[in-house]
Amino acid sequence: MSRPPLPPFNIETAKQKVRLAEDGWNSQDPQKVSLAYTPDSRWRNRSDIFDGRENIVAFLTRKWRKETEYRLIKELWAFHDNRIAVRFAYEYQDDSGNWFRAYGNENWEFDEDGLMRHRVASINDTPITEQERLFHWPLGRRPDDHPGLSDLGL
Repeated sequence: MSRPPLPPFNIETAKQKVRLAEDGWNSQDPQKVSLAYTPDSRWRNRSDIFDGRENIVAFLTRKWRKETEYRLIKELWAFHDNRIAVRFAYEYQDDSGNWFRAYGNENWEFDEDGLMRHRVASINDTPITEQERLFHWPLGRRPDDHPGLSDLGL
């Protein structure tokens, strides 16, 4: 299975890969998201370390049960050959109705078919009020005219 754009990346294809990843995560469909990763993909997400699509699906299912009203923006930070670094922020509400904005960085490594084989994510959560929310769009894909991270001063 091939997942374009394929490495080696240039500025345009790296940006495209980042937006496709953002769109996938904003779908909140664990099965769909897992298909962007190799069957044996290796992950570090905060303190969780695991391998494989089945574990990705299980992790994302748990995540989106706890993090409702999830909206994510990713931005390209750097790229080289088959690697991309991104920074991101997402907003969500917990099961008690509290709002948070999570800030993070990810390092991605892709195989020759454009599937991510390694993902390392470092993330910090900050409580926010509902009035401090900046990500206002219906659940799902961020509209093209919605500001990105740099535009929002994040």
